Amino acid sequence: MEQVFERVCGLDVHKATIAACVRVPDAKGKRVQSVQTFGTTTADLLALRDWLEAHGVTHVAMESTGVYWKPVYYVLEERVTCLLVNAAHVKKVPGRKTDVQDCAWLAQLLEHGLLRGSFVPPAPIRELRDLTRYRKSLIQERAREANRVHKMLEDAGIKLATVARDVLGTSGRAMLEALVQGTRDPAVLAELARGRMRAKLPALRQALAGHFRPHHAFLTTQILAHLDYLEEAVATLSGRVEAILAPFADAVQRLDTIPGVNQRTAEVLIAEIGVDMTQFPSDRHLASWAGLCPGNDESAGKRRTGKTRKGNIWLRAALVEAALGATRTKNSAVAARYRRVMRHRGHKKAIVAVAHSLLVTAYHVLARQTTYHELGADYHDRRHSERVARRALQTLEQQGYRVTLERVA
Repeated sequence: MEQVFERVCGLDVHKATIAACVRVPDAKGKRVQSVQTFGTTTADLLALRDWLEAHGVTHVAMESTGVYWKPVYYVLEERVTCLLVNAAHVKKVPGRKTDVQDCAWLAQLLEHGLLRGSFVPPAPIRELRDLTRYRKSLIQERAREANRVHKMLEDAGIKLATVARDVLGTSGRAMLEALVQGTRDPAVLAELARGRMRAKLPALRQALAGHFRPHHAFLTTQILAHLDYLEEAVATLSGRVEAILAPFADAVQRLDTIPGVNQRTAEVLIAEIGVDMTQFPSDRHLASWAGLCPGNDESAGKRRTGKTRKGNIWLRAALVEAALGATRTKNSAVAARYRRVMRHRGHKKAIVAVAHSLLVTAYHVLARQTTYHELGADYHDRRHSERVARRALQTLEQQGYRVTLERVA
């Protein structure tokens, strides 16, 4: 088998130890390997780096094991070419499962050029990714706390959620705080309604009659305090994200022109895929990496399920949310694509198809440094008509006819 890289190293990374195997040529040109175990503290990682430099290693491969690969990758990336590989892509022959054999196998695969490195963004994008992911986790936690408020009110027999669209809105929050402070009269609580809620006073008086006990008041106090903290933390994180995104403000504005993509979605897109699209040879490679393209499962000429593969869950979630918003955009090709797929494949597959289209659009917006150009709601119908005419023309020409097309006025 052809040798691609001369001096390589495979790393089997664990929480406390790293097994390293270096494969280099000896004085006679034969391949020799050296295996050594290192710790994972910073001093040990620097010793590993010095050991690799002493052997003249140019390429290092390691599996993406949880978060343990990160400090190793960050220490080595400035001195050698690091490849972060998917563990599922380097499965070995059964019966050879030890740390030493793992790193030796990685080194052998690497020297023959059989490994594909995963996309690891530069440091500024990595920091932005940490912030947006943590913010998303806090937003999800805030939603869980809101659900706990609903459960608490149901347990107390208060049906505020059946009348108010948002229990934690201005009116709902005022009623909850009054309940915590000891007010139990439904009429008094209903008078705290503001704006459009004033039109629902009779229904509110009935919904607010329950058995709200001190136990419920204590738990509600804790939940509301946690909600206040979460909202403040999300606002602080958003400010930090905006500050880090300042150098990429133009890219955010261009992404914001895509239907369904708002400021927050654009921030997530840049945090997950960066702004340098040369990392992905084409939009198809990006869609495959994100897990938003149809899967391939074909055997004996028969194609089975085309379900999508596993990919970047944070990017997928953001694009699916954007797709749900884009389907409500009037006179757009994105909404037309949703309706076209939904008629035959259902809502879920249509949403994933729209999310795929949005990702492809974002790729070209970033790669070409342009803005979104609306193709029109009849774009897919026009493309379908053109394909039908082209196929009919090819069929007639194959049968020996010469056809001239002329559009009717």
